[in-house]
Amino acid sequence: MQKTILITGCSSGIGLDAAHGMRARGWRVFASCRQQRDCDRLRAQGFESPRIDYTDADSIAAGLAEVLEATQGTLDALFNNGAHGLPGAVEDLPTDGLRHIFETNFFGWHELTRQVIPVMRAQGHGRIVQNSSVLGLVAYPWRGAYVATKYAVEGLTDTLRLELADTDIKVVLIEPGPITSKIRENSIPVFERFINWQGSALRDRYEASLLKRLYESSGPDRFELPASAVTDKLAHAVESKRPRARYYVTTPTYIAGYLRRILPTRTIDRILSDV
Repeated sequence: MQKTILITGCSSGIGLDAAHGMRARGWRVFASCRQQRDCDRLRAQGFESPRIDYTDADSIAAGLAEVLEATQGTLDALFNNGAHGLPGAVEDLPTDGLRHIFETNFFGWHELTRQVIPVMRAQGHGRIVQNSSVLGLVAYPWRGAYVATKYAVEGLTDTLRLELADTDIKVVLIEPGPITSKIRENSIPVFERFINWQGSALRDRYEASLLKRLYESSGPDRFELPASAVTDKLAHAVESKRPRARYYVTTPTYIAGYLRRILPTRTIDRILSDV
């Protein structure tokens, strides 16, 4: 039988490439998006595309129900991917802003995963793949909100993997570094909603660094890879008999993982403060 996978955040970037890539590998792909217009666009491309908005519990339940109705109650793999950034200094980050990003990047993932696990338990197998980040391994200035969500994803996923060790439900983390996507552009309205940089004690530093990086595209980052690099790891994670617990993507992730193992925290702080 054709294997099935539900992928979130498929409007662009990693999710969109994963949807196309996994379909090309013979999977039946349910490519979900947050906005209905993006679902309609993907349906025009031949995808089954339920609307799932991580901030809307009803849409999570309804989207998954749509998938299960189409598959007669089974699902081989879930790829939690949809997320956004909220750049800004931690001291300028209002608690409501932190709640907002956690709803999308963490709580929504948890809600969908909890609803999928009973399905996988009943069928006796499954793969849960979480698209984390190099920023789930190390911190980075101006990215505190995003770092916090990815650290949370890492910890919860590691715990879930241990708790499901006696089942055939495999739990996997993918940790990309710079990948071609729209995360910078998609972060702008969230930044403008929550960060009062003009009133910040760090206003000069915003003007010297963050604002230029956020609003002025300077082309691909150093070491940036296309989204297909993540799709390749996803394919291994869901098709291998013994998937790894973690898949690094891009050179910066390998470097960060290595440095975290061998260097004192203060040394890593100095390195990242100069980046």
